[in-house]
Amino acid sequence: MHVLLLRPVPANDRFGLAPFFRIEPLGLEYIAAALEAAGHQATIVDLRFSRSVEYYLRTVRPGLVGIACMHALETDEALALARRVRHFHPSCFVVIGGHAAASYPAPFLNASIDALATTDGEAVVPQLAHALDARRPPAEVPGLLLRQPDGEFRPSTAPAGEFVLDQVPLPSRRSLDAVRSRYACLLFRPVWLIETARGCPFRCSFCSVWPMYDRGVRLRSIDSVCRDFAASGPHVFVGDDLFWYHPTRSLALAAELKRRGIRKRWLLVQSRTDLVARHPELLDAWRPIAQDFDIFFGLEAATDEGLERLSKDATINLTVDAVDVARAYGYGVTGNFVIDPDWDETDFERLWAFVERHGLSNAGFTVLTPLPGTAYFEEMRPRIRALAWSQYDMHHLLWEPRLGPARFFELYCETWRRSVLNLRGRKSWRDWARQVSVRDVPHLTRMLVRTQRMMRPAAYLQEHRLATPGVDFSLCPD
Repeated sequence: MHVLLLRPVPANDRFGLAPFFRIEPLGLEYIAAALEAAGHQATIVDLRFSRSVEYYLRTVRPGLVGIACMHALETDEALALARRVRHFHPSCFVVIGGHAAASYPAPFLNASIDALATTDGEAVVPQLAHALDARRPPAEVPGLLLRQPDGEFRPSTAPAGEFVLDQVPLPSRRSLDAVRSRYACLLFRPVWLIETARGCPFRCSFCSVWPMYDRGVRLRSIDSVCRDFAASGPHVFVGDDLFWYHPTRSLALAAELKRRGIRKRWLLVQSRTDLVARHPELLDAWRPIAQDFDIFFGLEAATDEGLERLSKDATINLTVDAVDVARAYGYGVTGNFVIDPDWDETDFERLWAFVERHGLSNAGFTVLTPLPGTAYFEEMRPRIRALAWSQYDMHHLLWEPRLGPARFFELYCETWRRSVLNLRGRKSWRDWARQVSVRDVPHLTRMLVRTQRMMRPAAYLQEHRLATPGVDFSLCPD
């Protein structure tokens, strides 16, 4: 069977750091590898950089179409894409998967979709392709929510076996070779995305990762990870939810990469401050793996009380220690703080003082957003006034803030103006341009121009006024 795997185009990347993070759809590349290993054909299409979906439906004539929805803000686009596929190719079986769909299926239960994958797509999609190809009922495939003749969705009855990440070969990247140069992260392109582990054992209230995996973490083998590093290019973003988890394994992986002579021009990883503060030996072991090495921390709050409210299970002292450790070993430090709509002016001032005191102007700032699939989402549903899933981009207000929207956005934009992205502040366009090759200057300029909108309260207020007060229960079905 020929399977078409689609990455939709998100409507909202106007705010925040989205222009700096345009990465490859690694999940689809793993699914394609699993399909090919099972004897099927797979074509991946990243619709951000491709022809229309109708072109690929006409030329590929797939029997199965898989649509990725990784984040809640992509929900409307994934649903619209499913409708286009159904209209153009009515007989095709359409399945939607990805983190957003699996963690909160409710918005996807409609007539344009035949099934939702509620667990790892690498395990589900090849089995589904086998069943469809052999004209067996999809209900035999575990890990699916299936649309029934009466329009209701019910889970497949087949028992699911244990899925091990190493059951899947290295990601199949060749479908996207033609657009590789479009994948960028911070100042680097092209960038390769690598996964060494999946899941997180912590319990941050705003995060939908740990509920999905019951606070478990699955690891790829050291050999598999090393082969993936060797096959990727000079700029790598490790997309693990928590890099350096299991310190002993992380030390062994660093040693094996060094033994094989694998070194990168640039690496970016995501980790926690408490892990780094308590295990500086990890940073010592990994620093030789790349010429430039950046860490993205979930900094989240500037006070212990703020961290406790987010169930972060860390302290400000650990944040400061981690930043000091990272800088001592020559790592670049960036990260993100979460801004609560219930803040008053004193809370903003505390954040500004903390950022200035510790030199964290490279950090980003997002609005605390109740993502579907979290307990926080259920708690806040009565207050939510969002009219589109694109407003779950963590830069929109989903309810009225304590200070009122006008004052809240004034202070929010002032927070961004104190960051390194403000071209009228700490770092000019010329300073940025010196850090990239001449060929990448136009790309950098486009990104910086778009991010300047984050400093303008009127832009946020206009977006906020588009929502009508009151709850839109179509986004939050019971």
